[in-house]
This record gives sequence, C-alpha cells and structure tokens, in this order.
Amino acid sequence: MNERKWYLKPNVVIEPLIERWYAWSHLISPATAAMNVVGRHLKIMNSYIQSPQIHAAAVLNPKMLGGPFMDYKENRVEDVKKLKNETLIKQARSVELAQAIQDLDKMLKSQAKGYALEALYEKVPDILKGYVELTYDLNNNPSFRIFESLLYNSEFYDPSLQSIALWVTDNDERPFCLSTARLDEPHVLHLNIPFDHEGIDMLCRMKRTPGSISEIAAMLHVQESDLPLFETFFTEQEHPAYRKYEGEFIRMRYFGHACILVETKDLSILVDPLISYYGYESSVTHYSDIDLPDVIDYVLITHNHQDHILFETLLPLRHKVRNIIVPRTTSGALQDPNLKLTFNHAGFKNVIEIDDMEKIRFKNCVITGLPFTGEHSDLNVNAKTCFHVAIDKFTLLFMADSRIVEARLYEHVKRITGDVDVIFLGMECDGAPLTWLYGPLLTEEMPRDKDQSRRLSGSDYQRGIHLVDIFHPKEVYVYAMGQEPWLEFISTVRYTEASNPIIQSNKLVNDCISRGLIAERLYGEKELLYSYAQIVEKIS
Repeated sequence: MNERKWYLKPNVVIEPLIERWYAWSHLISPATAAMNVVGRHLKIMNSYIQSPQIHAAAVLNPKMLGGPFMDYKENRVEDVKKLKNETLIKQARSVELAQAIQDLDKMLKSQAKGYALEALYEKVPDILKGYVELTYDLNNNPSFRIFESLLYNSEFYDPSLQSIALWVTDNDERPFCLSTARLDEPHVLHLNIPFDHEGIDMLCRMKRTPGSISEIAAMLHVQESDLPLFETFFTEQEHPAYRKYEGEFIRMRYFGHACILVETKDLSILVDPLISYYGYESSVTHYSDIDLPDVIDYVLITHNHQDHILFETLLPLRHKVRNIIVPRTTSGALQDPNLKLTFNHAGFKNVIEIDDMEKIRFKNCVITGLPFTGEHSDLNVNAKTCFHVAIDKFTLLFMADSRIVEARLYEHVKRITGDVDVIFLGMECDGAPLTWLYGPLLTEEMPRDKDQSRRLSGSDYQRGIHLVDIFHPKEVYVYAMGQEPWLEFISTVRYTEASNPIIQSNKLVNDCISRGLIAERLYGEKELLYSYAQIVEKIS
C-alpha cells in the first residue's frame, strides 16, 4: 500500500482546534484566548455538566440557534467533565491572565480619576506587569494597552494546545463552532500538532499531488494504532485538475458568503477565503478547492470575525498563497488583536498590513484599503478594511459587512477613487448583539437593552443604496449573507422570505434593476466575466 501513490480525499475535513475548541482568531491571540477560556468555554462546560438536558432541548429549538449550548447526539457529561479538568490544568495560566485583566480593569475604574497614572503601575496584577501600558483617552476615561507581541513570546501562548481533527464528511452539518467542543469520536483522528507544522502543508498538497501514506503519517506523527483510520482518508483516484484561467477576460467566481476569486491570465486574488468541501451530494451547486488556482497571488482579509477568517480553509491553502493582506492595527486594545501576529503564529510568513487609503501595486493591479465602518457593535476596532481593486481601469469594491453609518465618508473616498464598476455589499442587517461574540471580553455585565441596541449588523437598504448613489456602479451584488448550508455551523443563519435581511436586500436589488443596473443577491456559486473591451470602452 505504501509503495503506491495516494491522494487526500476531497471530503476530508481538516479542522483546527485549540484545547478541542474550534480555532478562530480570538483563540490564538493570548489575551483574547484567555478571556474566551473563562468567559465562554468554562461557562458553557459548567452549564452542560449541570444541565445537559437543557442543552439537548435548546439545540433542537431553531430560536436558540447560535446560543451557548453544547450540541451532542448523546449524553457526554463525563467527557465534558474531563475536558473541563484538562482545561483548568493546561490553561491554568490563561485563567489567571483573564482574572488579572478583569482585576486591572476594575482597579482603573475605581482609582484612575484623571490624575497621573504612574503611581498605579505598582497596583497592576503581577502577571500583567510589563505587558500593559496604562492610558487615558482625551476625556480622562482610563484604559490599558496590551503589548501583544510580548504575550506571544511568553508562557501565555502555548502552541502545544493546538491540534488538527481529521475526518471524512458526507454532509455540511456540524454543531455551532463557538459552543461545542470537539470530543473524541471513532471516526475522528486528532493530531497533536501546532498550526505552523509543515506536515499540514504536505498533507494538503496531496489533494493535487499524490504521495506516500507512510511518509505523511510519519511527518504528522500518526500513532500506529491510528493508521487504519488515517488510511481511510486517502484514495488512488485522481481529482479533477484545475485548469488555469488563460482567457482575455477578468473572471470572478463567487464561492459562497464573502469569498470571491478574481482571476486574469496573469494574477489571482482571493477575498475572505471560505471554501466548501466536495465529494458528496449537496443541495446547493458550489465551487470548491478544485476550482482554485495552484498559486494565489494575494489573499485579502476584510475583518477579524470567525466567518471571514476561517483557518479551516486558510491552513490547507497556505502552501499556495504568496501574500496575505490584512487590515493594520497597533491599538493594543483587548478587542482589537493584531492580525499580522495572528497569521504569523499560524504559520503564515507572507503577511502584509494595509491602512485606510494605502495602495499595494503589482502587475497591472492596484489594491487600496478603504474605511470599514460599523458591524462591530460600536467597539473601537481598527482591524477592519474594505478593498478597492483596480485591474487596469476596471474597478471592484468589496465592502464586506461594512454598515454605511455616514454616507459622506464614502463621498470623500469617491473623490479619490472615482466611480467603480462592481460593488459587493454584505446586507446581514440585523446582526447578533454585542455579547454574542465579544461578551467574553467584557469585564462587567452589559445591560440587556444596551446589548440589544449594539449589534453586529451590516447595511440595510437605506444605508446600502448610498454606495450606489455615490459610486455609480454598473453592477451590484449582495453577498456575505451566511445563507449557504456549509456556513451554518459558523453563522447560524436561517432566513425566510419574511426575514429582514432578505426584505432589505431584495429592495436594494430591485431598486438597482429599476435603474438599469445588473444586480443580484448571490447564493451558492456564480461566475462573472468582464472583457478588456469593456475596459477599453470605459477608458475611451
């Protein structure tokens, strides 16, 4: 068997985990990870241990979708108890770090009254000393800045907690990733390797380049007892080959949610990668990784939410990505971890930061970072950007989930960029409340009325149509709605025709069509082609 050449099956899930929880970006940065361990993981596990029947009932209720409930097909109380105990041992310093952050915040609120802060440094919790700077804003509100790069080089960052779960899937169904830990199951193989392990790249190359099972097993440190399961992840059947795009057009392909591939014969750009699996029946026609080029010149990341930075997609693509562009932040704020550091510590070394209105030029393309407003519950988060992409004179605007809270901002932008040809706009305009995602970072309870008012919401019709009025596009596409079935375990979105985001996006699409524009709400897959003749016509 080992003398033959094998391909990794196309429906093998490669799920990155941290202490058995789905690895999203806030679990990598040490400070946000510590707060999530205490404020999310331990709380959910304690709740499940006390009342597993409540969790079992809640996950069957569509109104509770995305709630803090563990979703298992059978009672797993003993396994969750074991995981909790292991967490308290392995992540003891993270638990202490989270408590220290809460104590520091409490101390500043009670003792920092607008006078000089230097005397308060001796009251900083001991394990935080040297990792924070105490600050005021211009209105004398106290806060602190975290030296995140130092935390990554301390005991608070432990890559030994990272692992990869492998299994063969035949559907898109999974429990909500933020609420359910990945416990042992007979069909799942857990590999205790860090995310920067070169074996991950070698394994993922085997989707297109056959290799030896024994060699990859040795590189990944697969135990002999696990080899029979590991061997089921491979096939001798070659997958469909990717055909490099050689046309005289600009080709765009929609892969679902906010993932768009832009190709010419000379370059490829992938926005907010989120790629579904294939090799099994699906109710929705969709592209998969067989439709991605062998080399991706640039990956563009718009913001730091779990449905836009998906390491489950990014780690398998790492070996073919030349550059990743991420929004810059050096705020040191707890809610605003640095994305370059996150990607570097996940094994990506080719990470470029971009500021608002900063340009990156290559070949016949210019990528410009644009301001991204809203959708972060009014928190001061800098790590978010929209992208203006110009290929020759053809221009694309990727707005992701930006909520157009002040239209005049984009009037200022338009004076610099000019009109655009195509706009992609997210319109999930209801959004979850602040605590759904950022709750573990809060150091005191958020009143319900305030929490419900501060939402993770994108643009509705009234706000989205501003972009059409300002940039005069020829085409408008609503995307990033989280509707595709392979998104549900991340986004927990289930719409009907009566859902407000559907009503609002229908209104925008219909308005655009009435103006003579091409407009559509994207779903599943879509291919768009733009000829250079259109570009020449535009220039003339």
